Amino acid sequence: METDPRPWIAALRHSQDHLASLVQPLTSQQLSGPSYHTWSIADVLGHLGSQAEIFMGWVTNAMEGTEPVGREAMQSVWDAWDARTPDRKAADSLHANERLVQQFEGLSDLELARMHLNLFGMELDPAGLPRLRLAEHALHTWDIAVALDPTAQLAPDAAALLIDTLGPLAARAGKSQGARLRVHVHTTDPERELLLEAEDAVELRAWVDGGAYGELTIPAEAFVRLVYGRLDPAHTPMVDLTAPIALDDLRHIFPGV
Repeated sequence: METDPRPWIAALRHSQDHLASLVQPLTSQQLSGPSYHTWSIADVLGHLGSQAEIFMGWVTNAMEGTEPVGREAMQSVWDAWDARTPDRKAADSLHANERLVQQFEGLSDLELARMHLNLFGMELDPAGLPRLRLAEHALHTWDIAVALDPTAQLAPDAAALLIDTLGPLAARAGKSQGARLRVHVHTTDPERELLLEAEDAVELRAWVDGGAYGELTIPAEAFVRLVYGRLDPAHTPMVDLTAPIALDDLRHIFPGV
């Protein structure tokens, strides 16, 4: 996993610029239309805006060694964003997200090096906050992009970084659903060799030569979307999967976050 925060911040900048290019031309009617999931595009933007506001506080906490605010304070931020109109959510979200990216970009190497935060039981190193934010921002940007263009893919620079972060997410969000799987996963662009195992729990780790019940060759961006619950049949590229495993078996393991 990349430990230098700068590549994460650069990918976050690209994601933010892409989001702005998608959203700025949209009409009020389009903003009120559906995103990839059940939320409207405006609601996705409201979520990204509220989280940008909260992240700005976390960056300050990481710099100053102070404690993050509790859930009650975060709830008030969410409530305020929920109350906005679709047009206001869009405009304010782009502004808040831009401010957050600029906050990251404005940190010196020395300031980045001393960033540390204990967040929800996670000990975050200097790359930790931009890593968390990129995952959220890039996936939700895709949620909007694919509603406008069904051929949209996850941004390549985001996929190349996020592919190496999926182990903890798979363990936390994966549901074995009674399956017994041991799949050798080969991703392309970039290439990775991974083992996806499900029985009592779900585990994703680096591949070490050994027995597997199936093999999956898949673009890295699509595999990231699979683990995040965004690889339905209508948005699945060409993959190579050996029996007895079916893609639906894997989709059931990752219902989405």
